[in-house]
Amino acid sequence: MAAPKGNSASGWGLIAGNGDFPFLVLEGARSRGIEMAVIAIREEASAELERVAKRLHWVSLGELSRTIELLHQEGVKHAVMAGQVKHNKIFSAIRPDWRLAKLLFSLPAKNTDSLIGAVARVLEEEDIELVDSTKFLGPLLPELGVLTRRAPNASEAADIAYGHNVARQIAGLDLGQMVVVRDCACVAIEAMEGTDETIERAARITGGQKLVVVKVSKPVQDMRFDVPVIGLKTIEVMRRSNATALAIDAGRTLLFDRDELIRAADDAGIAIEAFAAKADSRNLSSEKAPPKRKS
Repeated sequence: MAAPKGNSASGWGLIAGNGDFPFLVLEGARSRGIEMAVIAIREEASAELERVAKRLHWVSLGELSRTIELLHQEGVKHAVMAGQVKHNKIFSAIRPDWRLAKLLFSLPAKNTDSLIGAVARVLEEEDIELVDSTKFLGPLLPELGVLTRRAPNASEAADIAYGHNVARQIAGLDLGQMVVVRDCACVAIEAMEGTDETIERAARITGGQKLVVVKVSKPVQDMRFDVPVIGLKTIEVMRRSNATALAIDAGRTLLFDRDELIRAADDAGIAIEAFAAKADSRNLSSEKAPPKRKS
């Protein structure tokens, strides 16, 4: 496949955090004739990136100035952020350089949108465009409807409808993007700990009773960063935690190892359904289109 129209196969950079996301972006870009320069965050990114990236530099999480210098050195004009950087790193002992310290000091709130949004503005001031993090990963974005062999049952559907109402409100506040529900009661709300730990906390609270997980995008989701992600580990955590259904947003959630993930969910008896991201959560159960079944 040819490189994206209007962009050359050079001039692309990847700012890599943890997990599989950076590897998938590199693979997707390479399939389109683009070889990315990689700036890997030392505290988060996998050492395996050295094996798959042809041009790679390591930086500390606090080294914003160094990151910009390296992007310029590599001739990067378009950059992708991929891979989680744990939000609680803000409160760690990592020392920010003068540029990041100045940025942090200027922020009225240190939530994800304001922090990474501010970094994106700094990059733009340096003539580096931060682009949609899913640009090369279209097949991993789910379509509307039921993705697994079974659809949520009536009880799970009621919990999903309730969970959507709560999750979309907390997502609008940039607190988290996921809730765990049982019997139309919110058991756990995601904060800085992330999806898997939130599910495990809900299982401890309920003593192993059945749970439903609802993960949403933000009301105005910036697809350049903090896009909701589900991977195989989350399905395994759900299985161990007796979470029997998962609701996600169609077109705004990345499903890593998608085919294997859906097989694992089917094997565990977990139902996965993707909903319209902009739907009114009060009407999701009564007004949504009939689910599209997996053949």
